[in-house]
Amino acid sequence: MILLIAVALGFAAGLGRARVRRRTYQVNLPSWLGLLFAAALLQAFAFSFPPSRAALPDWLVSAILVGTQAVLLVFIWLNRRQPGFTLLGLGLALNLLVIVANGGWMPVSPQVAAELFPGQSLETGQRVGWSKDILLPTSETRLWQLSDFLLLPAWFPGRSAFSPGDLLIAIGVFYALWTRGGPEHTNDPILKGVTAQKVTSPQKKQGQLNKEIE
Repeated sequence: MILLIAVALGFAAGLGRARVRRRTYQVNLPSWLGLLFAAALLQAFAFSFPPSRAALPDWLVSAILVGTQAVLLVFIWLNRRQPGFTLLGLGLALNLLVIVANGGWMPVSPQVAAELFPGQSLETGQRVGWSKDILLPTSETRLWQLSDFLLLPAWFPGRSAFSPGDLLIAIGVFYALWTRGGPEHTNDPILKGVTAQKVTSPQKKQGQLNKEIE
């Protein structure tokens, strides 16, 4: 949920920024999108599609969670020069760290689970529904400070828990979308060279030509 909020706000802020600057909103897709789509598809099969998520054993779901997080980190690294991707990578790394430290699942405390699922009886040490979370007391959680212990306000629709890593990811997504409404930018050294040649003044070119003649 927090990621969807970041996408909506970032896109709206980017469009508003582009409108104020009288620019076209830039849609510069990152490279290696196949890695992103592959990770998203695997996670959808593991957590979203009812037939597949019911058929997959927990050990395989856990392996998919860890593996796709690692794939996403590779994707972020390959696009690390993109605006906001440093925060995305840091958030993913923190999430992967706490997941691996707790047996391949994201820990959530009984107190947080009680806020999200009032009246439901949940067993400690077990997976919470079809989610990526496992119910663990804070005292038994490794690196609990990185777990899903943060909550959206009670009045918020679709309330959910999220981790500090999720928060960094959301900020990174917002920033990446917001920058698209600003001045044109490129991180490609080849394109930078082409741009530099285009903006070279005629006087400078003439000076270079004179030096060559001399």
